[in-house]
Amino acid sequence: MGRLYYITTQSRMNDKDYIILINPFKDKIFRVAKRLLVSVEEAEDATQEVLLKLWKLRHKFRDYNSPEAFAMTVTKNWCLDRLKSKQAQNLKIVHNNYEDHSQSLQKSIEVNDSLHWVETHMEALPTKQKLVLQLRDIEQYEFHEIAKILEMSEATIRVSLSRARKTIREKLTQTHNYGIK
Repeated sequence: MGRLYYITTQSRMNDKDYIILINPFKDKIFRVAKRLLVSVEEAEDATQEVLLKLWKLRHKFRDYNSPEAFAMTVTKNWCLDRLKSKQAQNLKIVHNNYEDHSQSLQKSIEVNDSLHWVETHMEALPTKQKLVLQLRDIEQYEFHEIAKILEMSEATIRVSLSRARKTIREKLTQTHNYGIK
């Protein structure tokens, strides 16, 4: 943490220090953007824009306990602004972080089918629930970090996560049981 502390507390950050600071979580920026936006291309564009914005805001890193949480907040806000724009009216959420080539063909088909259904059901969730689910279950953030990023209380985060998981579980049960309970 010594180098990171030095980077975030110094008054002038150079490009090398910026890369050292951002590099460990730039993939998370991409995955959060991908969760919220249409495609890999949209997520890549968003990641570039967010990284540029973070470079311009690098002097603010020392004001935050966690530069990563600050970056996730900037990412969330940029993507939500993008979704609200007229250009983004037809965006859908697509996500696939799972690929394992060592599985049998049958298992691979089953896993891909399950991921497809989870993604499909996640698309229908309200935006806040989607974000909470992404940040907690996929990105592995702690509740207090999610609360800071989304500007919500931890209790609200827990309720939202519970509702999102319940909705997906119910929809998966309906899908795989063909609506029979």
